[in-house]
Amino acid sequence: MKQENIIVIRPSRETDVDAMLAIYRRHIRRGIEAGVDDSDTPQPDDLRERRKNLKDRRFPHVVAVEGEKVVGYAYVVLFRKRPAYRYTVKHSIYVHHDHIGQGIGSLLMRGLIDTCAAAGFRQMIGYIDADNAASLALHERFGFVRVGLLPGIAYRYGRWADTVMVQRSLAAGSTTPPPPPALSTR
Repeated sequence: MKQENIIVIRPSRETDVDAMLAIYRRHIRRGIEAGVDDSDTPQPDDLRERRKNLKDRRFPHVVAVEGEKVVGYAYVVLFRKRPAYRYTVKHSIYVHHDHIGQGIGSLLMRGLIDTCAAAGFRQMIGYIDADNAASLALHERFGFVRVGLLPGIAYRYGRWADTVMVQRSLAAGSTTPPPPPALSTR
């Protein structure tokens, strides 16, 4: 009898950085994002710093682990830096190439949505390569709607590629105002 491997979603740790970087580099070299110049691919210290900055700002940065092996990771950043956009995040999800199609993306997406809603974010945005049918289907299953098409904005494989913009409301979404700002104790 084959035992099912359990996938756990947890906050990323510094010790996960090398595995996350390997997953990202594979996506750049061979995945849907292939053809992108990887000379700007982050180095381990860059990813450690990015992860630390996101954690310090309380933005979700999670990994999917099978046993001790990182099989995917996901995180959010602010959609825009201006204060009016502080309730909207943009997400990224990367799955190890040996684990694509095994539900890892769904587990990471559910983890991000739940964590972001609990943190008070109201909208989640994603940008997906128009050729990435699996990612578009995943987002649709989680209630994202297509809100835009950015034609010909990426150049790879010797041709221009389109990007689809998707959006999903979190918690009360835009149906109620956000809570009032916390009062200063100074």
